[in-house]
Amino acid sequence: MPLYRTYSEGNLLLGIWKSDETTEQLMALLEHMEWYADKLVVLSEKRKHEWLSVRVLLKYLCGEEKEIAYFPSGKPYLKDESGHISISHTRGYVAVALHPSCEVGVDIEQYGVRVKKVASRFMRPDEVLALAGEDEIYSLLLHWSAKETLFKLLDEEQVDFVRHLRVFPFNLQEKGEFEACEYRTERHGGYRIQYLTHPDFVLTWSIR
Repeated sequence: MPLYRTYSEGNLLLGIWKSDETTEQLMALLEHMEWYADKLVVLSEKRKHEWLSVRVLLKYLCGEEKEIAYFPSGKPYLKDESGHISISHTRGYVAVALHPSCEVGVDIEQYGVRVKKVASRFMRPDEVLALAGEDEIYSLLLHWSAKETLFKLLDEEQVDFVRHLRVFPFNLQEKGEFEACEYRTERHGGYRIQYLTHPDFVLTWSIR
């Protein structure tokens, strides 16, 4: 599992791995298989590989193995309460973001033209207009990924990606940041979304 990149800013720590081991090789990198046995027996081979890849990456980032649990909403948390965690995976890669005191969200999306077919599910009309002159595929993917990141940070039910989440115009670069906001809560919170692009994927992350 080659490490693609780690990123840190203040107390935020983020890691991306290119996962190309077999399931058996991943299992051999973990010491506490008793933590995972019940879950692994019900997962498909693909999900099992993703699930183990996340835990190996988490072990690398923390310097020790940590157990992940889940709230009823599906949001992950560290069982030892040592900080906040967010997890994402796409074909061939997994990403984990950690912060000791702030909520954190991360999302990784595979590069591909399919995003054009589903853009109406997450793009607002004012966002579409702002895309003029930009690389359409990367820009659409970043809008989608940023809204997945916001969704994880909000941890609210019935979030509509079109009505409740907005990405403000930005100039596409290899890496950078842009502003976004949510209209799902009364707070109408604003967020700074950071991102990077890669030939295989886009990645976004933010803290609250």
